[in-house]
Amino acid sequence: MYPSTACLVQNKLGAKGAWGFDVSAGCSGFVFALQAGAKLVESGAHSKVLVCGADANTRMTDYTDRSTCVLFGDGGGAVLIEPCEEGEVGFIDFVHEIDGSGGASLCMPGGGSLNPATHETVEKKMHFIHQDGPAVFKFAVRKMAETTAKVLERNGVTGADLGCFIPHQANKRIITATADRLEMPADRVIVNIEKYGNTSSGTIPLAMQTALDEGKLKKGDLVLLGAMGAGFTVGAALLRWEI
Repeated sequence: MYPSTACLVQNKLGAKGAWGFDVSAGCSGFVFALQAGAKLVESGAHSKVLVCGADANTRMTDYTDRSTCVLFGDGGGAVLIEPCEEGEVGFIDFVHEIDGSGGASLCMPGGGSLNPATHETVEKKMHFIHQDGPAVFKFAVRKMAETTAKVLERNGVTGADLGCFIPHQANKRIITATADRLEMPADRVIVNIEKYGNTSSGTIPLAMQTALDEGKLKKGDLVLLGAMGAGFTVGAALLRWEI
């Protein structure tokens, strides 16, 4: 539980003058942390912020539970945020939400101060990912569409205006349903779940690299990010790619 991952990363990078903190938001963690980093740069507090998203889900997966073990993978990615050049616009807007009533639908009940590790918690498989698939799917389809549509609408942007949509890679049906709601052309929706599985907070930075590799992320493009995770957490961000 401690030291924080931020402390471990800072030490391994040798970034002795940098400070940092962890963000616990499940699969929405990268989008939440990205916005925090952007605000630190926007405020002038810092000129460079490194935002990392990474998870090792297979270490928490019960391989006798087919409802979860076929879904998850391990992975991570990082981005560097810096001030835009004069006349450029980077981060435009965001919509982030949480709904704690959904916590029991996707969780790891064992560990921490509530259920510290004991012989009994291990026997009951409380240290593995537990998911109510239908409940998570229903919430994700509704809220991913709502939050991404909301951030576009209040900025006068349509799906056709976007260079690409980079969603959290939880489930292709969730991605497709959200893209349909936004009337996004399929060739502008970044999907790589078949390669990596659901790597939780690592999915969006990995998908950013996929978009770059496929030539679908270019300077000046409007880009939409969307995620939903355990908690429940939901995040959407609209930005202009300025590099």
